[in-house]
Amino acid sequence: MQFYPVFSIDPWWNPAAELQAINRAHRIGQDKKVIAYKFITENTIEEKMLKLQQRKQQLSDTFIPSGNPLKDLSREEIRLLFS
Repeated sequence: MQFYPVFSIDPWWNPAAELQAINRAHRIGQDKKVIAYKFITENTIEEKMLKLQQRKQQLSDTFIPSGNPLKDLSREEIRLLFS
């Protein structure tokens, strides 16, 4: 089985952009599997950045449920949020 390895040595600040780059590799080799590897060295800014991204994701998952979190708010409640 052939596959395309993707090595991430310098992680991006924006995780969505990093995922998009990995997805691009998949489109290039559509009939082959893509395996992505992240290399993070201990005690570096990259490790701190990765931990910050994980904390932000956990916080986001806690306060923003899947779906539309504003669907149960009335127009008046939404207006008050932005005033």
